[in-house]
Amino acid sequence: MEKKEIEEILKQFKSGQIEIKEALEKFKHFPYDDLGFAKIDNQRHLRKGFPEVIFCQGKSLEQITKIAKRIKETGGRVITTRANFEIYQEIKKIVPEIIYFKEAKIVAERVEEKSSSDKYILIVSGGTADIPVAEEAGVIAELMGNRVERLYDVGVAGIHRLLNNSKILTAANVLIVVAGMEGALPSVVGGLVDKPIIALPTSVGYGANFKGLSALLTMLNSCAPGIAVVNVDNGFGAGYIASLINKLNEVKE
Repeated sequence: MEKKEIEEILKQFKSGQIEIKEALEKFKHFPYDDLGFAKIDNQRHLRKGFPEVIFCQGKSLEQITKIAKRIKETGGRVITTRANFEIYQEIKKIVPEIIYFKEAKIVAERVEEKSSSDKYILIVSGGTADIPVAEEAGVIAELMGNRVERLYDVGVAGIHRLLNNSKILTAANVLIVVAGMEGALPSVVGGLVDKPIIALPTSVGYGANFKGLSALLTMLNSCAPGIAVVNVDNGFGAGYIASLINKLNEVKE
């Protein structure tokens, strides 16, 4: 339920257009919906400016579709992460306008929330294999109303590829730097730019990468200042915090 919807209900009650019983019925699913196996946070958008997102991994298809259906019924915006094509097909029966972002594994209603600012978030990836995690971050940032640019496959094994793109690097307002293997890329970028960097380790790599642990530790131990680190493969978290940073100085109407 949006803030404007709540205000409208209260105005209607105050003016006598609706009775208290009808007003209470409209607030029936406020502040959360209890489905037994899930408690849907209907207030999330009011508190945080972005709705609750369905994390599909570990949930059954039935649970996911029931959550999506209830969100839609109560006027919410359906967004899921770690979704496959089967999940997309089932949710599409409930929300026909839903979009499947295949590489990002995100199913979402795209609501245009374009910023009036020319500030942008830059997603930088070490290799092509890091793109799925990078896209999760990029799509989430776009769904939150940000301009997002991409610079992919510019890892340290061919550092000239990164240096040849210095203009887009230095012009970005926030950077999400995604890397697997040893995870050195955020440190390199951190030595080149004066903007906040969110380091995003991926589980891409050979055995001693330990499913992203080596990249995570490298990023946490970076000697370059201005770098914060999220968990392994957490594109959602990286895109979310990048959006908050990018919008810090936007004028609120």
